[in-house]
Amino acid sequence: MTNLQQLLMEIRNLKPVPAVTAQLIQVADRPGSSMEDIANVIQYDPVITAEVLKTCNSAYFGLKHPAESIRDAVSMLGIDQVTELALMKSASGNLKARQKGYGTQPGDLWRYSVACAVIAKQSASMLGISGKNTLFTAALLKDIGKIILDTHVSKSADLIDTLVADKGLSFREAEKKIFGIDHAELGALMLKMWKFSPRMIKIIRHHHMSDETMMDDRETCVVYLSDCICMMMGIGLGRDGLSYRFRQDVMKKLGLSADDISLIIADFGAQMQQIEQLLNIV
Repeated sequence: MTNLQQLLMEIRNLKPVPAVTAQLIQVADRPGSSMEDIANVIQYDPVITAEVLKTCNSAYFGLKHPAESIRDAVSMLGIDQVTELALMKSASGNLKARQKGYGTQPGDLWRYSVACAVIAKQSASMLGISGKNTLFTAALLKDIGKIILDTHVSKSADLIDTLVADKGLSFREAEKKIFGIDHAELGALMLKMWKFSPRMIKIIRHHHMSDETMMDDRETCVVYLSDCICMMMGIGLGRDGLSYRFRQDVMKKLGLSADDISLIIADFGAQMQQIEQLLNIV
């Protein structure tokens, strides 16, 4: 059995991200979508519905009256907040485990993924890029390939370290050389198997900007930049965190200055305590 065949088998054995997620992104980013449209998507998934209502009714939100339906939740919290809660809940089960191969503890990948998602959405708003829920989800799920690749990375840790230190490869390039596929490509393959949109699959596959042609894709650039900003803040720095290459030309392509990046970081920092509290609930 080849590496790829084994990885495909492991994907099939992994609990998939709920099908409602892809549908929710499509509806949430469609111009003119209403609270009713969002509620109609979520309410037919009993697990997501229960978890969203549980979170809405927690002390974190302090609602005067408990939400008894998704329609109640959307009415009380708004479309964006409920959409984000549903998207976060749909991904949380897969992202909370320890990643031994990547050197992260339980919850680290989850915290890092949510931080990237929040920053990507914040950056999209600053730049006037539509499809903010697509970018939120792409940033949230961009490293989902690590879940499958982690065990293999752990077994090949010494070889990866040698390729990075002695051969000058990035961590992603070392993955590709050893396994024939890197975590971004594997994540894209997972989303394809789970019936996500071609647009989402493309962003996940190229979120490290390894393909020069993606420099003209603003959505992918935003997700890449959110990853870099997290690293600047020391979030998500596992074994691979310092072995990637930062491309400053992405900032130029997006028309962002160092001051803009500082503003994004400051805004995120102001929200950090709230985000940490929410992470403990979702």
